[in-house]
Amino acid sequence: MNIAIAQNELRQELGDFSSIICLKAIITGVEEALGDKATAIALISAGRQRGRMLAEKLDLVDKGKEVSLADVTQKVQYALGKEGTRLCVVDKIIQEDKGYKVYTHETVCSAGEPQGSSRQCTFTMGAIQGFLEAFLGKRLRGTQTESTLREGTHDVFEYKILGAVQK
Repeated sequence: MNIAIAQNELRQELGDFSSIICLKAIITGVEEALGDKATAIALISAGRQRGRMLAEKLDLVDKGKEVSLADVTQKVQYALGKEGTRLCVVDKIIQEDKGYKVYTHETVCSAGEPQGSSRQCTFTMGAIQGFLEAFLGKRLRGTQTESTLREGTHDVFEYKILGAVQK
């Protein structure tokens, strides 16, 4: 698979990756300034945009009828996981009656959070949502239904199909 980001594409000396600690400081600072709900809306939106860009980079936009969900899952695992951006580990994506369920762990959003924390994986959920929307050509609504912070084995995101993406 040739989907990895080129090394040092954005910064010549420091490379393309930065600290989770700094990212978490950005998130908590924005929460303090805007509140939890406004921050969640912004992070989901930012994630959706990132996910769409990833689908475009992988040439998977509107390929839901041409490429199997298993193949797409493998590409998402590679792109978002250890070999890619390290946003999270995607364990599996399954299709359900009215949508999709995505099982992840080691999400950037949950990193460093204490057990029992109410932290939601808004950016990660949005990124996967944007990717799936672009791939499927369908508008989705995502919710986090399980968390590794609250006795779950995975951070689980459920996406319900709302309709076709408007172009």
